Amino acid sequence: MTTHPIKIGIPGAGGRMGGMIIREMAARDDMVLVAATDRPDSHFIGQDSGVLAGIGPNGVTITSDAAGLFAVADVVIDFTSPQASVAHAKFARDHATSLVVGTTGLTEEDETALATTADRAALVYCANTSVGVTLLSRLVEQVATQLVDGWDIEILETHHHHKVDAPSGTALALGKAAARGRGVDLDAVSNMVRKGQMGARKQGDIGFAVLRGGDVPGEHSVIFFGDSERVEISHKANDRVIFARGALRAARFAHATTAGFYSMDDVLGG
Repeated sequence: MTTHPIKIGIPGAGGRMGGMIIREMAARDDMVLVAATDRPDSHFIGQDSGVLAGIGPNGVTITSDAAGLFAVADVVIDFTSPQASVAHAKFARDHATSLVVGTTGLTEEDETALATTADRAALVYCANTSVGVTLLSRLVEQVATQLVDGWDIEILETHHHHKVDAPSGTALALGKAAARGRGVDLDAVSNMVRKGQMGARKQGDIGFAVLRGGDVPGEHSVIFFGDSERVEISHKANDRVIFARGALRAARFAHATTAGFYSMDDVLGG
């Protein structure tokens, strides 16, 4: 029996992650790029997506036709912006096209809008498509379950100076994992602002600290502080290619599964 390659669409094809995914996909036989888009005002419109990604001409011209992209693709991989991702989710629902969303900075309202796609198509939504970060999240939840009384949790994240949202979506996901481990709601215990005379640390809080600088792809540490000891669990991304590889793995999963709302934990069989 002949197996046809999965037809992939890439919005934001002129961006760093879009180009990275196109390059990684070119080395695979089970996937093929069929459409690429960017913002209507992008100067990449009309360019060959392969040339732009550094792999040579691939015959897929970047357009601004988002609806057309969802009409021809089996799976769309979206690393764009919150506003664009919400709009793309509507197209995915209309065309029953599977969608992988790796966009960060989405609000709860945005996430709710994404979820409406799940009754018509498979949607994989994840703040970080790295396999290592997915496993880190599992570990954080397990450790948080055990280290409760007398233990303080702090999350430190570092990213390049171009990143626009803080804390990162990954840091927030790790905070939610820690909160689940303790059986609490992150919104009720998170502490993201520290300045001036704020008093002693509140027992049970989950603190966040943010660093921005250079070209760091992403570093995350979850630190459990106890009396006379501490436990640190960390992940460091040395290259953005890990996010592209994880996204392609998620695309395979989305293509093979039924309609529903999924995470990278589901992709890894969690």
